[in-house]
Formats: sequence, C-alpha cells, structure tokens
Amino acid sequence: MPLTPELAAFLAPPPPARLPLPPAAHPVAGVRLLRGVPYAVRTGVRPLELDLWLPDGSPGPLPVVVYLHGGGWRAGTRTEMGPRFRGRRPDPFARLARAGFAVASVDYRLSGEARYPAQLDDATAAVAWLDARAGELGLDTRRTVAWGESAGGHLAALLALTAPVSGCVVWYGPTDLTTLPDQSGPGAYDAADPTTREAQLIGAAIADAPALARAASPVTHVTADAPPFLVLHGTDDTLIPLAQGEQLAATLRAAGAAVDFRAVRGADHGWAGLPDEEVERCFAASVDFARARTAAQPPPARP
Repeated sequence: MPLTPELAAFLAPPPPARLPLPPAAHPVAGVRLLRGVPYAVRTGVRPLELDLWLPDGSPGPLPVVVYLHGGGWRAGTRTEMGPRFRGRRPDPFARLARAGFAVASVDYRLSGEARYPAQLDDATAAVAWLDARAGELGLDTRRTVAWGESAGGHLAALLALTAPVSGCVVWYGPTDLTTLPDQSGPGAYDAADPTTREAQLIGAAIADAPALARAASPVTHVTADAPPFLVLHGTDDTLIPLAQGEQLAATLRAAGAAVDFRAVRGADHGWAGLPDEEVERCFAASVDFARARTAAQPPPARP
C-alpha cells in the first residue's frame, strides 16, 4: 500500500547535514575523531559514513583532505590508509590531523551495491556535506585535496577532475579502464571477462561496454583546468601496471595541467615489497604536496 505524502514526510530520515554530530573521541594526543558520521542516505542501502579527524584546539579554518580507500571497488574500509599502514601508531590520519589538516576518510557504495557512477556520486556528496558543515567544524573546504589508494586513487582522480579541489594525490590507481586489459604480465586479464573488478564496477565486461569504461576512466575527464596532481606508482606493480600512472601523467601534461609523477622503484601494489623507510617517503611526499596545495589561495570555482 503506498504511503501518503504526509506519512512519507514523517517517516523520512532528516538530512545528514542537520543530524547531530557524534561525540568526539581522542585516539591520540592532540587529535579529535568523529567516527561514523552519516553524510548521505541512499534508498535501499546503508547510510554512508565518514570518519573526520581534526586537530584538537586548532582555531581553523582548516584545510581538508578527502581520503578514499582502496579494495577494487568491492571491498576495503575507511579506517585505514592501505595495507602497509595497518597497525601503524600513530595512525596516518592522526598524523595528518596533527599536521593541521581535517581528514575526511569516506565510505562509498561498493560495486556489489551499485554501479559506477554511484561511487563518484558518493564522494561528491561527501564534499557537499563538508561544505554544508564547514562553519560549525571550522573547515575551509575551498582548500581541499583529494587523496586515494588503488581503487580509491581512481575515485580521488575522478573527484579532482569533476569538482573544484586544490590538488589530488593518486597512489597506484587505475586511470584508464580501456587500456588496462591490454597490459601483459601477471596483472593481465581478459577484457571480455565480466568478473574482473573493473567489469563489476561498470556492470559489464570492458570489451562489451567501451563507452562506459571510458566514462569511468579519469583520463577521459582531464582538461587544462585540472588541479595539480601527485601520482605515485610502483615500478613492480603486478595488479595495476605502472603504465596506468604514466598514462594519467602524460594526459595531464598534454592538457597543460601540472603533474608530479614518481615511479617508486621496487614497489608492488599497495607498496608491497617496499622498505618501511621508502613507504614513509611516499607518505611524507604526499603530505608535503597537500600542504603546498592548501597553503596557496583557494582555486576559482569551476563553471
């Protein structure tokens, strides 16, 4: 039996921008953590949440890092910055907060829940939620850097190319779904296979839906207005080949956009095989990039 408009309005959950914030935890000295903050409500799926890490006692307004986790778009968790950072103390998100950033680590719908562009829509909604609550949280969302690893790097790149952000950090992310199947070696796969991670993202084998695959590829969205990028990719990546990072960097340069591409020698996917001190250099370079990008004047809004 259909709901009356009055009953539907009564039963509808309040918009996340008006929900009370959860009480803050203090996981390490100098850092506040608002864990599990709902930022969007989608019909038929769980409420989407983010964790917001903040420096304690900072007067603000704070620059923002929007972090998107990896996991092949079908797994992963917002609670960690990739497999090499599991169990690290202090947590890398806490370290970013101590460095003066607000860090929003964002859940998004996985490919078993929704097809692309749902994942990009969710990342965009998270940015809108941060904008709506910037005043009470002490955020300067005009100074936002998107950052992600693996599948999250793919989404961070898409977010940076479709929203007015100050910069983007991509760790070993896929950047062109139409050329990824053409790679040779251990990471190669059949473009006609509907069970690959990329096929599950778009809902069809890459060979059967090239237009969808192009639309879901960051390289397709590159223009001269793209913000500066930092792209880090392992030379020995057997899951997402180094050529994917190189292709994004080449496309950005060809468009006249700024990009710093760094091939990380000896690193497999997720920084596997990389000494701890080299993983730390990747993290430090990314923090330095985010600091430099958010220290500048906010970028003009895109039309």
